[in-house]
Amino acid sequence: MGRWEPNARGRLGKAAMELYAERGFDQTTVAEIARRAGLTERTFFRHYADKREVLFGGAPFMEEQFVGAVAAAPAPAGPMDAVAAGLYAVGTMLQEGREAASLRQSVISSHPELQERELVKLASLSAALTRTLCERGVPESDASLAAEAGIAVFKVAFGRWIADLDGPELPQVMRESLDELRTVVAGDGSAAS
Repeated sequence: MGRWEPNARGRLGKAAMELYAERGFDQTTVAEIARRAGLTERTFFRHYADKREVLFGGAPFMEEQFVGAVAAAPAPAGPMDAVAAGLYAVGTMLQEGREAASLRQSVISSHPELQERELVKLASLSAALTRTLCERGVPESDASLAAEAGIAVFKVAFGRWIADLDGPELPQVMRESLDELRTVVAGDGSAAS
């Protein structure tokens, strides 16, 4: 085996997801992941701290995209419009990986420790959005509320998107979910009293 392996991280991620789907997260070892990818365990640990990181390694990039789009929203945009810009940016970024996202979510949903990690990731994202909105001049309480609402929209839209692999694209589902939230908040929709 050569010293440099092309796309080792991608190969390891693909092998891990295949094994998680076939055998389950707990039953899959790092050695099996490396073997399936045609690499060594040492190479695995050069790319991932542990086998959970295969599922969560993209979180910093997603946060960067989301926060970047919120920060770059036009100056007169209100907090929710800035968050909407972030939702659409992330929706566009994730769109191409629908089947992989669905598989990833099924692995996470079947394991309580991974569900907890997913919630921590979303809380971290909400905190980063709050800071970004505050930097835009939004009062902290309003920024926190807008960030949490944005995370709620993300979770609902993402769940709908992966549940229907032939349905609309994620940016559209994000837009529809955000519109539903605005209707509920305005009180002129189907919200039951």
